[in-house]
Amino acid sequence: MMARPSLHLIGGGLRRVRARKMLAAASIGLGLILITAFAKPVPLLVWNASASAPVGLYRLGRGAARTGDFVLVRMPKMIGQLADQRGYLPRGVPLVKRVAALPGEHVCAFNDAIIIGGKIAARRLKTDSKGRRLPWWNECRPLASDKVFLINGAAPDSFDSRYFGPVPAENIVGRLVPLWTE
Repeated sequence: MMARPSLHLIGGGLRRVRARKMLAAASIGLGLILITAFAKPVPLLVWNASASAPVGLYRLGRGAARTGDFVLVRMPKMIGQLADQRGYLPRGVPLVKRVAALPGEHVCAFNDAIIIGGKIAARRLKTDSKGRRLPWWNECRPLASDKVFLINGAAPDSFDSRYFGPVPAENIVGRLVPLWTE
């Protein structure tokens, strides 16, 4: 005849199972907290309200950005501070910009012209809409392997590389694909 399990053993086993489940849930929760604390959030959808690129809804696309693509980019710290001080854009808000030149391409700033590959890609303004002097990037060289040049050529008052120069490629969050634009 088979021995019947004691209720004491069943109850103790249930307590151990519950304890393991609680420990697993706590570990998962702590892991999620740590991931969100240290990970940089990446948006999947972006609304651009700035006139320096087509106003509308974009999604983050896959693959590397090419010349002519719109990208979502985090501004270098010093540029972000200037944009915030002048009221162009709050600190920490990424920009929507068009890739004008990639690493190795030759970029020159000459007077008010930005020349890429021997052709004028954009013109620069001396002052912003409030009469404040704009910084001018003044170099003539091939872009380093870790730099990109971003210009919204259709908007002469766009705060972009024509004023602050090449941007580290690591600042690009991703290539943007328009879903709906005005």
